Amino acid sequence: MSEVLELLSHQVSSEHVTALLDQGARFEGRLTFEGTVRIGGEFKGEIFTKDALVINEGAIVQADIEADTIVICGRVEGNVFARRRVIMHPPAVFRGTVTSPSLRIDEGVVFEGASYMPKT
Repeated sequence: MSEVLELLSHQVSSEHVTALLDQGARFEGRLTFEGTVRIGGEFKGEIFTKDALVINEGAIVQADIEADTIVICGRVEGNVFARRRVIMHPPAVFRGTVTSPSLRIDEGVVFEGASYMPKT
């Protein structure tokens, strides 16, 4: 699985990971950042970036998210807005609303909600 996450990370950004909220860590509040951030722990609140967010397998995120690119392999509940694309890879579980011009949901992902694809 880590090889898949590495491949997805290279797809979303050629830069290295800027920050990491790893397994066992919990954060509640508003997160803003530049670069690529990976979440592997628990997060509740709001996430805003002009760059990329990777939600690792095992992560639990309850948040409204706004980013350029979002890769989801963990559990996400909330409203997601991506300016470029959203990629969901198993064992992702998503509950909420996705708004993005590009949405990829791989086989094995649980998707409960709605998706909107605005015209660019």
